[in-house]
Amino acid sequence: MRCFLVSLCLVESLLHAFALHTAPASEFQLEGDFLIGGLFNIHHVSSAIYHDRPEAFDCSSQPLIPSNYRKFQLMRFSVEEINNSTNLLPNVSLGYEIFDHCSDTDIFPGILKLISVNGLIQTFGESHENRSNVIAVVGPFSSTDTSTVVPLFMMDLIPLVSYGAAATAFAEKGKFPSFLRTVHSNKDAIEVIVRIILHFNWTWIAFLNSDDDFGEDGQETFRKRIKDTDICLAYTKDLNANTNISQTFKQIEAQDIYIIVVFTPKMVAEALIESAIELNITNKVWIAGDTWSLNERLPKEKGIKNIGTVIGVSQPVVTIPGFDHFLNSAKSQRYCEKAEETFCNQASNCSNLSGKHIRALDPSFSFPVYSAVYAIAHALHNTLQCGSHQCSGNMTVYPHMVLAELKKSNFTLLNQSIEFNEEGDPKYGSYSIVFWNHSGDVEEIGFYKFHPSVIFVINSTKIQWYTRGEVPSSLCSPECPVGHVKKQNGIQKCCFSCMVCQNGTYINSTEDPYNCLPCKDTEWSEPGSTSCSLRVVEYVPFTDSGAILIMVGAWVFVGLTLATSVVFAINYHTPVVRSAGGPMCFLILGCLTLCTVSVFFYFDKPTMSFCVLRFLPFLLFYTVCLACFVVRSFQIVCIFKIAAKFPKLHSWWMKYHGQWLVITVAFVTQALLLVIGYSYNPPKPYNDTYWYPDKIILGCDISLRGIFISVVLLVTLCFLCFIFSYMGKDLPKNYNEAKAITFCLLVLILTWIIFATEYMLYHGKYIQTLNALAVLSSLYSFLFWYFLPKCYIIIIQPHKNTQQHFQGIIQNYTKTISQ
Repeated sequence: MRCFLVSLCLVESLLHAFALHTAPASEFQLEGDFLIGGLFNIHHVSSAIYHDRPEAFDCSSQPLIPSNYRKFQLMRFSVEEINNSTNLLPNVSLGYEIFDHCSDTDIFPGILKLISVNGLIQTFGESHENRSNVIAVVGPFSSTDTSTVVPLFMMDLIPLVSYGAAATAFAEKGKFPSFLRTVHSNKDAIEVIVRIILHFNWTWIAFLNSDDDFGEDGQETFRKRIKDTDICLAYTKDLNANTNISQTFKQIEAQDIYIIVVFTPKMVAEALIESAIELNITNKVWIAGDTWSLNERLPKEKGIKNIGTVIGVSQPVVTIPGFDHFLNSAKSQRYCEKAEETFCNQASNCSNLSGKHIRALDPSFSFPVYSAVYAIAHALHNTLQCGSHQCSGNMTVYPHMVLAELKKSNFTLLNQSIEFNEEGDPKYGSYSIVFWNHSGDVEEIGFYKFHPSVIFVINSTKIQWYTRGEVPSSLCSPECPVGHVKKQNGIQKCCFSCMVCQNGTYINSTEDPYNCLPCKDTEWSEPGSTSCSLRVVEYVPFTDSGAILIMVGAWVFVGLTLATSVVFAINYHTPVVRSAGGPMCFLILGCLTLCTVSVFFYFDKPTMSFCVLRFLPFLLFYTVCLACFVVRSFQIVCIFKIAAKFPKLHSWWMKYHGQWLVITVAFVTQALLLVIGYSYNPPKPYNDTYWYPDKIILGCDISLRGIFISVVLLVTLCFLCFIFSYMGKDLPKNYNEAKAITFCLLVLILTWIIFATEYMLYHGKYIQTLNALAVLSSLYSFLFWYFLPKCYIIIIQPHKNTQQHFQGIIQNYTKTISQ
């Protein structure tokens, strides 16, 4: 019996030894002089798992992600290829320690093993003479996974080269000093997506993102990028396992959104698109992020054509020589048949995956894995100071030394120059723009190249739109007609009503589509204009026919006043001249002549001096004329009606020459008023743009404050003159200058009433001509109805210009009064 038991143990030992000899080594480990860590989420934990007690988490029990298993195999291939090459690391072998990173919270044993030294974790402040065998780590893939583990590697500056973590926060070197990545950040992917949206003039966009670091960072980056564009973020939603997808699509439909950006990991996108097919969501353009745009299954899904058109941004597909052969060789070793685990989460349930199947999987992020391994190998090459045949064998390599060389990476891999910028992001690469055609294939229709210069190319003709030819539109409000501005409705700038720009304004849609811009004073526009036109400048030149007639009339007036003065001078001592005012007649005629100066300054382009001389001579010297007629009217009434009743007043008037005193006071007062008024606010040239939108009428701006009191004085004199002259309407015929003065005043008042009416009704350039005509008419009224009748008597009826004739008329008037 004892011999039997000994024999049984011997057989068991032999079988165990044979099993160990024939069982394939683990895919997750490879011995080497230097170890590279690897973190790949080969399996996926769909929901949080709660434990009653601390325990290791088994990733292999979770669903397999075949495309991530492909990335895992690519790392193994990259290390094997480097080891088989004698150029990069001669006489040095690379090994790896890879872990299945299927959760961001439950798989820390593998992470701790990578940073441990002889199975122990060194605390901060301890001596670092002992070092971890791992010189760098490739991975993890997602931004959330990376954010949970990255602090552990930053403490000892262990290089963490991610092949998928795209969150923009990882560019902050103060927080992540040893983090690098071989994929472009979300900022670059979002830039391509925005370029596509702008290319097709879409403005009303929905953005669906995963409820994790990757998706939330993508949404925030998208918001910042579209801030100064016409794109409006009409709807956003963070997607997770509990999201009501049906309700989400109802909200999108309610807002008439036709462009949906899906910025999520592959599994979330698959669930979303499958729900869209199931819920019969149609007539949409789906813009896929680079995590799922090259999905191998969805383009062939039944009903995928019904949801609309799918355009995507993807990592460029790079064929890696030798990888297909490696897959066939690796699968032939039957690793997946539950090889003995050497540590937690170093096994995969992939027995149903053949080499052919793996090759057909989503090739996204293949080159980032490949280039990450090679970047570490080149950094190690430089650290070890490798030559063409060997590397330095007596050098201790610390991770921070590899990190320093990683940052200086500059080598060529598959015709691609591998370099990193100061933020640890790649300075190489591009994005492909793809389209899911009706045959179920992903077709490249363009690209976006980053270095050395940005190049964006998209061939729209290859896209098979669900609209059958026409590019779909996605607008909250249709574009406004030409000449209309947008009046924003609510908080979204894409939702607006249209309002036409009124005359005098225009719209420049490229600069400001929301406001009508005013034209300059020298320009005008019709309603709904997109530009302004120069106004026509109008004024009355000296060569105008009306101006010539009025100026000729002014010169004729001057000639007539001179002739009248000569006639009155020759017949100065005759009764007619004496009854007309005697020497006062020459003052009146002289002032009337000086008033004509104003007439000539109503024409041509107005200047400051022109504006002053339009009114100053007339107001000043016409005041003297009216003062003379006031005095003359008062004297007539005084002689015949007041002298007898008020003899002292008559005596004082005669003794102190009251007529000249009144005239002097009126002249001096008016002169002072004009000097003060013009000093305070003088007339100045004025461009009238109010009455005619397409014209500028050149005129003079007269301040009523400046000449108000002067005009009041003039009107007062006119009023007094009218009162005194009206009181003398029944005086003897030959002494009845009062009647003539009254008639002159009536003509004067009628003239200015007509002009005031015209001034209110007409505002064209010829108002200046009418003003000059009114001035000239005011002058002619006194010449025609006061002086020329007396010239007629002097010249034509000299018999009435005798002393006897005047005395007879006075006697008859006296008898009539006494009766």
